[in-house]
Amino acid sequence: MRQSRVLIVGAGPVGMVCALALHRQGVPVTVFEQEAAPVKDQRAASLHPSTLALLDELGVAEDIIPRGLISAVYRFHDRVTGRVVAEFDLGRLADELEFPFVLQYEQYKLTADIARHYATTPDFDVRFGHRVAVIEQEADGVALTVEGPDGPQRHAGAWLVGTDGGRSTVRRAAGIAFEGFTYPERFVKIATPFDLGAANPDYAYRNYVSDPEEWCNLFKVRGEDGVPLWRCIFPTGPEESEAEAVSPERVEARLQKLHPQARRYEVAYCAAYGVNQRVAATFRQGRILLAGDSAHVNNPIGGMGMNGGIQDAMNLAGKLAPVLRGEADESLLDRYSRQRRHAAIAFVQAQTIANKKMMEERDPALRRARFDELRRVAEDQDASRAFMRRAAMVESLREAALVD
Repeated sequence: MRQSRVLIVGAGPVGMVCALALHRQGVPVTVFEQEAAPVKDQRAASLHPSTLALLDELGVAEDIIPRGLISAVYRFHDRVTGRVVAEFDLGRLADELEFPFVLQYEQYKLTADIARHYATTPDFDVRFGHRVAVIEQEADGVALTVEGPDGPQRHAGAWLVGTDGGRSTVRRAAGIAFEGFTYPERFVKIATPFDLGAANPDYAYRNYVSDPEEWCNLFKVRGEDGVPLWRCIFPTGPEESEAEAVSPERVEARLQKLHPQARRYEVAYCAAYGVNQRVAATFRQGRILLAGDSAHVNNPIGGMGMNGGIQDAMNLAGKLAPVLRGEADESLLDRYSRQRRHAAIAFVQAQTIANKKMMEERDPALRRARFDELRRVAEDQDASRAFMRRAAMVESLREAALVD
């Protein structure tokens, strides 16, 4: 092999965690990101207990926990009646989880943290404002033509990891199919500094509000500079355009329906985006590997996308490093593909699709039945623990590790 450097395309949380995990094992990495700086895209913001445990292995968890919001409790609500359907408290799993809570911490902050504190040497080289234009796979490595501030440059590496999102340039260059479907509606994310938790004590830091007409995900983050924000996710209507969805009138109407008040809401940001449920046909093609949204995308109900991607990154780094050192055969990377693809399909895809169906159920009888079952699970100690393990992605990690 001509060299051991790993090239990573995409400096989001998955790419940066993968780079840090490889760097910790003595593997030189170069990360290319076409954006000029970490993008404050305000999407993923929940780090589950299983992911926090992995970040703790890298020494990251202790730095970010004081700067996030600790959320042990999450609640399911019936918007029609205004009642809490069920509550789950991760604190009940304190006997088996190192971190029995979800940390509300926006993904762009995690990316910036790693770039600022660790990407400071030639062996951990992060290049923002660099777009990958050409990808060439060779017998003993990969070569990229990258367009940056100094013009086109060629970079060579032993392996290439694509963490460049759902529209991945790396995945497309490898010719890997992205199997699944796109939802007909878009999702609208709205953030407001208005304290919805104070206005409605039934709201925990994380809430899933079921409604046959317009369900809502509602959760709290610290926001920029520590200013608290409540982030709300709604579906668009059947005939609602993106422009209509983010218009001041529709944004105000959605927030007023969530919690009526006499004055208009202050809005920190608002965006509409398309949502897919897709998984790559394989996470490895020769010397090209995929992780995170490049490998799988899903709806955000349950906060599993970024977490699944970080778990990809840690699994991949744990296998790629020994391959580079000559301690393991390259076939170990096929096992990475099988393990993480299984986790994506059997857990993340299955759970997020089921979550959405429950939130938007229109049939009154089915809604009652699902709420009754959710109450039964919440009230049963063993059933609630099993439910929380799955929601916290503990089970997906355990089961994926058993895939040969």
